[in-house]
Amino acid sequence: MTRPVALGLRANAAQFSLLVAVNALVGGMLGQERTVLPLLATRTFHLTAYTAALTYILAFGVSKAATNYVAGTWSDRYGRKPVLVAGWLVAVPVPLLLIWAPSWGWIVAANVLLGVSQGLTWSTTVIMKIDLVGPARRGFAMGLNEAAGYGAVAVTALATGYLAQAFGLRPAPFLLGIAFAALGLGLSTVFVRETRGHARLEAANHVARADGRHDHLHDELTDAQVFTQTSFREPALSSASQAGLVNNLNDGLAWGLFPVLFAATGMSVARIGVLAALYPGVWGLGQLFTGALSDRWGRKWLIAGGMWLQALALALVALGNTFTLWAVAAVLLGAGTAMVYPTLLASIGDVAHPAWRARSVGVYRLWRDGGFAVGALLAGVVADAWGVRTAVWVVAGLTAGSGLVVAVRMYETHLPAASRAAA
Repeated sequence: MTRPVALGLRANAAQFSLLVAVNALVGGMLGQERTVLPLLATRTFHLTAYTAALTYILAFGVSKAATNYVAGTWSDRYGRKPVLVAGWLVAVPVPLLLIWAPSWGWIVAANVLLGVSQGLTWSTTVIMKIDLVGPARRGFAMGLNEAAGYGAVAVTALATGYLAQAFGLRPAPFLLGIAFAALGLGLSTVFVRETRGHARLEAANHVARADGRHDHLHDELTDAQVFTQTSFREPALSSASQAGLVNNLNDGLAWGLFPVLFAATGMSVARIGVLAALYPGVWGLGQLFTGALSDRWGRKWLIAGGMWLQALALALVALGNTFTLWAVAAVLLGAGTAMVYPTLLASIGDVAHPAWRARSVGVYRLWRDGGFAVGALLAGVVADAWGVRTAVWVVAGLTAGSGLVVAVRMYETHLPAASRAAA
């Protein structure tokens, strides 16, 4: 029997909740690396050059960015669920490779697979939630999605820090990844349902924006046109894309170099794990509120303000030398990222027509997660030449500049009064 299709969070509560749980498992697959891998690079594989040590983030960023792009196209062509299941199949070998890797090249290869998996699974859960919830509470939906994912990153980063302190850097921390992959694959295969019909329903009932802002966009765009509009031409879409890239550029820096900076002071692995968890923890929890606030207040100034708060936090990291100051910086960095992350995704959903929204999300996530690769390369080169703290200062400056681009170029994509009228 065919189930009736309806839009809205309440009408799709069971599937939406299931997808939140699945995305938490996706985040856990990423979190297993946050504390342990930078320390494996220096302590197990004895890598001394920052650029070499950050190759795993470069590999992850490139593979995830490219996969994000095709995930949107494939989800339109083949359906959302097959892409989600494929992503979990790719994830299965990752923790095993991390446990058994005899050389750093194996770690890099594992992160290529992790990037492909994350691109397929995280992109698809985002698209599916946008499909289910409809236009009225899109920011809230994205807040829940990203809160689940990055909350799981934080909890797993904290847990792996304690596991590594108690049992060593391998294999104990990565046993969590084996469990996450098995659960994610099982839930996605058996219980998740296809949502492409919800996108078709929204497209059939799509109402143009009252102020005519999107009149130049229509429902028949080629892949090349979607890429051009999202990347360069459409002011809100392109502003969101550059902000996403810079946001993940500084996340790549935090992932790859912060544990090394903290360890240089003689800090224990468990305390490094606490700092590594604080940032994504505040990021994850904060999105429960910031996504909903963007539905009420609008998107633009939450994005610009969040980028500026991240820049301030990075400056504190560069200046700091104590656990307390770095903890404050981690909290501020997480808060700034929480303001930005779900709001950027919601703004893409606001502007992109339902007929090509999945492809636009894929293009946005191509640029956003390309920031991991840019961040790893930039941070590694600068750190090797002038030190880790200089790399942090450079990224702080880029983050502040990105917020300025949003303030100057981006228009407000969500009109709360119009949203209430539509509801």
